[in-house]
Amino acid sequence: MVKKVKQSASALRNDLPSSVVVFLVALPLCLGIALASGAPLFSGIIAGMVGGIVIGALSGSQLSVSGPAAGLTAIVIVAIGKLQVFEAFLLAVVLGGVFQIVLGIIKAGILGDYIPSSVIKGMLAAIGLILILKQFPHLVGYDANPPGDESFNQADGDNTFSGVYDALRHLLPGALIIGLVSLAIMVVWEKIIAPKARILQLIPAPLLVVLVAVIINETFKTSAAGFAIKESHLVKIPVATSLEGFLSFFTRPDFSYITNPVVWTTALTIAIVASLETLLNIEAADDLDPYQRVTPTNRELMAQGAGNMVSGLIGGLPITSVVVRTSANINSGAKTKMSAIFHGVLLLLSVAFIPKLLNLIPLSALAAILIFTGYKLAKPSLFVSFYKKGWDVFLPFALTIVAILLTDLLKGILIGCVVGMFFVIRSNFRSAVLVVSDANRYLFRLRKDVSFLNKPIIKNRLEKVPENSSVLIDATRADFIDKDIIEVIEDFLKHAPLKGITVELKKSNHKDQGFSSNGSNVKVHAKPFVEEEPVAV
Repeated sequence: MVKKVKQSASALRNDLPSSVVVFLVALPLCLGIALASGAPLFSGIIAGMVGGIVIGALSGSQLSVSGPAAGLTAIVIVAIGKLQVFEAFLLAVVLGGVFQIVLGIIKAGILGDYIPSSVIKGMLAAIGLILILKQFPHLVGYDANPPGDESFNQADGDNTFSGVYDALRHLLPGALIIGLVSLAIMVVWEKIIAPKARILQLIPAPLLVVLVAVIINETFKTSAAGFAIKESHLVKIPVATSLEGFLSFFTRPDFSYITNPVVWTTALTIAIVASLETLLNIEAADDLDPYQRVTPTNRELMAQGAGNMVSGLIGGLPITSVVVRTSANINSGAKTKMSAIFHGVLLLLSVAFIPKLLNLIPLSALAAILIFTGYKLAKPSLFVSFYKKGWDVFLPFALTIVAILLTDLLKGILIGCVVGMFFVIRSNFRSAVLVVSDANRYLFRLRKDVSFLNKPIIKNRLEKVPENSSVLIDATRADFIDKDIIEVIEDFLKHAPLKGITVELKKSNHKDQGFSSNGSNVKVHAKPFVEEEPVAV
């Protein structure tokens, strides 16, 4: 018991500072995603609170952080446009949560285990690059696009790359100064100052960034008005003047739309997309976890479903596990799920009691925090290490990054998986059949899984065996042989005597490999695999 208390206290020393970092990262994203989705700004904050408190408590993941996701922005904005009533959309969010719970019950969480590691790493690097590219305009004071929008084609007519170019033509001196100072604080504090003393490591660099940024901007207002940042480039949180006003920000779904088919199709779409994004992000979170803990994915789907039900019932956007918040949580040293829960509590307390103070924070300072987070996800050393591993690993990694940058998360992952599958098939294709020859003796060794893709090479090489040769076909090491391959071999066994070819076929007696025909010059051996010795030809 004493040991557990000490471990909890030790974890709390890490989780509390980490929760502050995640809170500062989540705040602009919650607001930006709500703005980009065409939903009330407070709905994004509600989703962030529920993602931290409810899902954080129910999830089996120790480090994953959930909240409103940019990947659902397009779905949300289309659904709200079709339904015309935000309360009807909230009903779809609730039903989507029900569907997710069903997915967890039927154990659909196993889908995440089939994503190659190179694709997961590519996804993390792509999100890091997206953070850098998307937050750069906000760093220099160009806020034409909402902070939470991660799509390639933006609502303002720009795309990810042209947005950077336009930002360079619309620099705000005050925002640029605050952004650069914020970046410098992040780097210097983490690399030089914090490592010098344990007590300094408990002070989150993002908190210092926010405090310094607010002080600088308030100083500009009194001493250099030309550099002062206007309200349009500051955080914008709805401010309530009373408890009743604050409670009015929460909205209930309208159950009278339960028979509307658009509500049901939207709910199913939210459930599928949110579940896929969650499974991908959980895989990434487990990969980033320094303790390499494994999250129970089916429990995660049910936790996400419960979170979406609660979010929809009180006026929030749909929720998924989010890599940006999760990576910030891990990089800031979190050890347990208490960090995610605390960040949700901080969101609730801050918007309830200090919204006016939060509205003093420059977006450029928060952009600096996100850019630094993005750099940690997409360090140059990561690209170098994958390049050294070979093209069969590097290409899925690189193409996943490019695809996500130019499309979206799910499409990019799908493209990465297809490329990864190509290399798996190619590797199996090359290693499944070994053909060795010495004078007039030939060895055909079938290994692992021999599929119909190997049919052309086997058929071609068998037909090229010259007359009066001896052939050994060793199938003892094959786990699976496609029927097309068996047919090719049996056809060869039948006409081999016509060319004076002597054939020896070795197969396992404990595997149903499907061979049935023998020729007059064919010897068939059926021995256990363990008794077979390598054959030199």
